[in-house]
Amino acid sequence: MKYAFAKRVRHLQSSAVRDILKVVNQGNVLSFAGGLPDDELFPVEAIDDSFRRALSKGKKAMQYGETEGYYPLREVIIERMKKKQISGFTPNHVLLTTGSQQAIDLFSRVMIGPGDVIFTEEPTYLAALQVFQSYEAKIVPIRCDEFGMDFEDLQEKVKVYRPKVVYVVPTFSNPTGRVWSFERREALVRLAHRQNFVIFEDDPYGDIQYTPGGYTPMAALDDGTHVVYTSTFSKTAVPALRTGWIVGPYQIIRMMSQAKQANDLHSNSLAHQALYELCMNFDLDEHIKTISKLYGHRKDVMVDSLRSSGLETMSFVEPEGGMFLWLEVDPQINTEELLQEAVSRGIAYVPGAPFYAGTPQYNTLRLNYTHATDDDIRFGMKTMTELFKEVEQKQTDKVPLS
Repeated sequence: MKYAFAKRVRHLQSSAVRDILKVVNQGNVLSFAGGLPDDELFPVEAIDDSFRRALSKGKKAMQYGETEGYYPLREVIIERMKKKQISGFTPNHVLLTTGSQQAIDLFSRVMIGPGDVIFTEEPTYLAALQVFQSYEAKIVPIRCDEFGMDFEDLQEKVKVYRPKVVYVVPTFSNPTGRVWSFERREALVRLAHRQNFVIFEDDPYGDIQYTPGGYTPMAALDDGTHVVYTSTFSKTAVPALRTGWIVGPYQIIRMMSQAKQANDLHSNSLAHQALYELCMNFDLDEHIKTISKLYGHRKDVMVDSLRSSGLETMSFVEPEGGMFLWLEVDPQINTEELLQEAVSRGIAYVPGAPFYAGTPQYNTLRLNYTHATDDDIRFGMKTMTELFKEVEQKQTDKVPLS
């Protein structure tokens, strides 16, 4: 039967990462593709204790909950955000979501109509691009360097396109792992106030930091009117609880709550209660320090392996936190075309092209280092760079001598 799907489904696309993971799961392949935390570090005993504490409250713990999510957990989130200098909000400004991905979707549902303009970094988080495309937004990429958006390019495009939203992942971004400078964060907030657009600050990785000091979220530089901020417990506690949150102007959060009622009524309230107990009875901050130390070590192993590989045509910015390293190789290398060969040699990565809203760079790729052992990282980088060197050599052999 030929089904008459809604016209909007023509904008739906499968996730490149999910498609790769399906291939990886079929065989003995080392994956540097997915953004997976190390399951060996999951606080299993603490999670078990937290659910026991939640269930000890009786049958009420298993009942329907508020659309906005478990109120005591929202109170905890407000206090945790104060440590990031994000203040001036109450639990009524917080919406708990099924992962931060739902926060992106609900925000887009209530804020974005066909043709509305969204600015993004170039490259940017591919699953956010999927959401924006599904709501028929006009996505305008902004040129970036290692310190964030290029403000000359941004200001020129603001004059031309008048964006409604600017979507950014300014701290240990997905996919590049880069960090915006304080000056550019502050400048974007000021520009939002002058031009009256909303900044959507996506910060799932900000707590996973390898260097001393901290980074000021854009939400901490705002007066509560122009920035919405989303984060998640998936990277710092466990992904399976599927709990993220978004905080921002009350009118936006209220409208998103109404959209959520139509979507799923509320997220997993039992998980919310368990997370509350985890935050109250387990040192989550110390746990984050533990995982950050190990992930930082694995990042070092990957960086050292790449630098000693002999692949002279590659470039990258060493991550100061997060879960990803963004690699640019010789322009004659197409990482999409080479992926199947890489898989046949026992490794997988994410080609860079799907992360571009504009013209893709096919000689780029994203690597994850948090879900692999030191030996796996060394083997994987050796295998991958040898493949790239073989391609470069073949291309060189084709060039006729002058």
